[in-house]
Amino acid sequence: MPKYVMLPPIDDDMRAWAKQMRDEISGLDVVVVEDETDGPQELADADGAYGWVAPDVLPNTERLRLLQNPFAGPPVGWYYPELAEHSVTVSNPRGIYSDHIAHHIMMYMLALSRGLPYYNASQTEGRWDTRARKHGYVDLTTSTVLINGVGGIGAEAARLCAAFGSRVIGVDPRPAYEIEGEIIAPSELDDRLPEADFVVTTVPHTPETEFMWNADRFTAMKDSAYFINIGRGMTCKLDDLVAALDNGEIAGAGLDVFEIEPLPEGHPLWQLENVIITPHIAVADAENIPERRFELILENARRLVEGGDFVNVVDKEKWY
Repeated sequence: MPKYVMLPPIDDDMRAWAKQMRDEISGLDVVVVEDETDGPQELADADGAYGWVAPDVLPNTERLRLLQNPFAGPPVGWYYPELAEHSVTVSNPRGIYSDHIAHHIMMYMLALSRGLPYYNASQTEGRWDTRARKHGYVDLTTSTVLINGVGGIGAEAARLCAAFGSRVIGVDPRPAYEIEGEIIAPSELDDRLPEADFVVTTVPHTPETEFMWNADRFTAMKDSAYFINIGRGMTCKLDDLVAALDNGEIAGAGLDVFEIEPLPEGHPLWQLENVIITPHIAVADAENIPERRFELILENARRLVEGGDFVNVVDKEKWY
């Protein structure tokens, strides 16, 4: 009988998922590991697992065929060379957040394009100021949006931007979605950056994307353009971003993720009125995410038993 292990930290959702998996998939043994010290022993004869397997445990997981990553963009260290070399297939939950995060992107775009941060500052000060906005109004119907990373999130954001009338340039090394716009290779990014009124980055943190948003690229952007990071904080060098904002090289930013999290008290970004900050919460209150996550776990567990191809397979060397 195939064995599937739920690894710590365990929560009530995971306990409920385990019960439902037992009920719905005949011939699957599901084990919930409450104490992390029991993990290595349970993994020794496991065929599938949900969670992280440490490098020192991995050599004893010869039967492991499926490892379900809880994160679309996991923390540094989740992937490592031995895992890439192992025969196990890794699947991640990409796609379950797409609409919610795309809505967060549009919130930034609409607020920045109309100068909302400046009017918020006036409201806080109790000041009626019809000229509070310090950067020109951006008409979305005539704007160009460059979306770095056209996975599920980027594709949904592209659809919404196109509905507003924006021209969309997508950047992706292996396009899996069609958009109303064009998709270019990452090698073309630098040449096309100067066209963008909004630069939206949704990419995960990988060896290729680490600090890809830096002084050179901010300098290449229009001084009227806005930068939005909804992907991972380690893709953007914060000191370079602050310098670009201070020097007027870009008009503003919308940020949900940061190189350092939590963003330290007293960091210069807190004081910049042309920056919108949210504390990594783009999907924090979305009620349907656990349900979507479980649907993916259940589907792959069923395929584990039936011998089908897994969904949302990750390139382990590229981390996504």
